[in-house]
Amino acid sequence: MENSRTIASLFDEEPFRWGLRGDPYLWREMRAHFDETSLPGSTRELAALIEEAFASQTGQPLSESEPFYIERFSHGGMSSGMVSPQFWREKAIALLQERFDSLPK
Repeated sequence: MENSRTIASLFDEEPFRWGLRGDPYLWREMRAHFDETSLPGSTRELAALIEEAFASQTGQPLSESEPFYIERFSHGGMSSGMVSPQFWREKAIALLQERFDSLPK
């Protein structure tokens, strides 16, 4: 990871699988959002920061039960522009927390 002291560094490698077609665009937007944000002190703090950024970037809470549409993420295809909060709650945050835990302290 290039700058391993920022949250953005945790987003450097993209997941192998996504929830819906809008999720990769949100992932990249989140990476840019955290470009100058220092790593927090714990995985709990990391999850809270990601949850805040999710709401800020999408206008929807992470607790949203259904996928939702974000026009700027729409680039063609069946689920184009659709974001899966379930993917972020169950997969993305866990992956980012794992990466955080594996960083040298």
